[in-house]
Amino acid sequence: MKLQLRLRYEMNRQLRADSDISLADYDVLVALTSEPGGEMTMTALATRIGWERSRASHHTKRLAERGLLELRRWEQDRRSTAVALTDDGWQALRDATPAHTELVKQMFFSGLDSAELPGFADVLERVYETVIDHGTLPRPADHP
Repeated sequence: MKLQLRLRYEMNRQLRADSDISLADYDVLVALTSEPGGEMTMTALATRIGWERSRASHHTKRLAERGLLELRRWEQDRRSTAVALTDDGWQALRDATPAHTELVKQMFFSGLDSAELPGFADVLERVYETVIDHGTLPRPADHP
């Protein structure tokens, strides 16, 4: 818990300082890139980032007000809300990613040597799979 809280704090601080977006903003923007065209339903987005649907809805409304997202009816099911990256949203993500990636490399991976990385990645994947198997959220579409 202490690692997760400290790392999220540092990532949020860096993103705000360098790109004027929060880590929560970045989580939403990155999640949308996992779908072709940068669009998915609100429910799928909430599931992907592990948020309650109401939190995702409120946050995406704020991002839409800033011009980073577009909210509209989902074509396949008019009862659902589609969340899509705008051109400004794509650009904000492109602008934020290099410095953010560098911070994560520095803070998370610089203490490991290159021989440790494959095993570490395997361990993280197994932990992730266990969380999915025993968690309450539906399995993400990109992790069959």
